[in-house]
Amino acid sequence: MYTSEVESAELVRMDKPAPRDWAQMDKSGVKETFDSIADYYDHMNRVMTMGRHRHWCKEVARRAVVPLGGSLLDIATGTGEIALAARCLYPHAAITAADFSESMLAAAAARASADRISWQVADANSLPFADESFDSVTSGYLLRNVDDVYRVLAEQFRVLKPGGNLVVLETCPPTGPLSPLVTLGVRLAIPMLGQAIAHDRESYKYLRDSTLAFIPPEKVAGIARRAGFQNVRWRRKFLGTNMILWARRPA
Repeated sequence: MYTSEVESAELVRMDKPAPRDWAQMDKSGVKETFDSIADYYDHMNRVMTMGRHRHWCKEVARRAVVPLGGSLLDIATGTGEIALAARCLYPHAAITAADFSESMLAAAAARASADRISWQVADANSLPFADESFDSVTSGYLLRNVDDVYRVLAEQFRVLKPGGNLVVLETCPPTGPLSPLVTLGVRLAIPMLGQAIAHDRESYKYLRDSTLAFIPPEKVAGIARRAGFQNVRWRRKFLGTNMILWARRPA
């Protein structure tokens, strides 16, 4: 169901410090983690979300609402699930998909219809695009992996055209009466699946810890407003462990 919007526009910070084993990992360490799991990324996402991940990516693309002949930037594209969904929905749009992991981009570029997308290595903290370049900006599982959520959202605001749409797919800490049980499931299941499928327990321990320590949707919404976005809304998914957030740059 829809959640109400947060009225405060103050700078929002995490309530609790992130676990030491990933909070101090530098950008090169995060990149190395994602490079190492590129071959298993899609399969793991399908297993961990019981097949819902692809549907969420399609919803993100649909909410991007790219105009005829318009342009979309997908940041932290990974293996390109959102970008490829947008390619199907908006066949006449110019779609650019960016990631800082060359291994992820290589896996994405090998997929069907990938030749109709511009793939580019880029850092979400400092995007290599001019101001007001895109009609829509999307991202998947980006914000929990950056040091400064405000800076990254401000960069997305900068490259969006006035009236452009922002859509974010992200994990979030579970809430509600079942949250202790769901949290326990996340703590146990993600590293176990990482070991069983990718033979990489450590990388998925990082993904588990960054998921559980990330801020809730209402705080992401508050940061988005501070970055300049309006009409910020969100919807939780999958027992509250994922969310889709959408907003607009004022015209």
